[in-house]
Amino acid sequence: MGETLGSKKLPFLVILLLLALIQACATRPVYRPPLPSRSPVPSNPSSSQTSLPPPRPPVSPPKPLAEEPKIKEQDLKEKRPAPQERSNEQRAIPTPGSEPAPLPDDSSLIAKITPQTPPQRAASLRLTEEGRKIMESGDYAKALSRLEKTISIDSTNPYGYYYLAKAHYHLGHYQESLNFLEVAESFFGGQSYWLAEVLALKGENYRALGFSQKADSTYSEALRLNPGNRVASEGLSRTRGETQPPTY
Repeated sequence: MGETLGSKKLPFLVILLLLALIQACATRPVYRPPLPSRSPVPSNPSSSQTSLPPPRPPVSPPKPLAEEPKIKEQDLKEKRPAPQERSNEQRAIPTPGSEPAPLPDDSSLIAKITPQTPPQRAASLRLTEEGRKIMESGDYAKALSRLEKTISIDSTNPYGYYYLAKAHYHLGHYQESLNFLEVAESFFGGQSYWLAEVLALKGENYRALGFSQKADSTYSEALRLNPGNRVASEGLSRTRGETQPPTY
């Protein structure tokens, strides 16, 4: 009977043990690890994720360009080339302490021939230039025959008359020289250089003929037109030296 009692109590104890076990499992809190703390969420999440670029160094303002020196009007006047053409009066003004320069003119008569020059005048000028060169060599008789052809080709060529008068002067034909000079003077109107040449040669003829006063006045007129005319200047000095009374 005692065994039956013990056998009956065994299942009851097992049940109690199971109930105690279940209760212990139900009341025991499950351990959970603590959650990590979170920072407050910013209002603009994109701004927190986007990194700002590093600040750029301040850009210095551009330096002003070097200012070009201002060109003064005085500098322009100094650099401005002198005009090629000047009036006869300006060329004739002598500088202090120097001999007046003669008015310019072409040394060669060939340079006076242009495409517009008529054929007769061109041929006459070429012959006149040949006669002038022959006369410079001292052969005045040969130059005279050559120069006489110049006015037969072109009777209005003033250079032919002038050099023809010069050849007559060197040959001692003073009156013939004066006659040709009168014609040349009528053609040289307005040409100060050549008018001065004609008057200077007239003075030479007058002085050779013994007309000192006429020579003096024509030399002076030649120098008025061209202060650098050497023939007139030297001739005027001779005539005035000859006419002055001797001093005792």
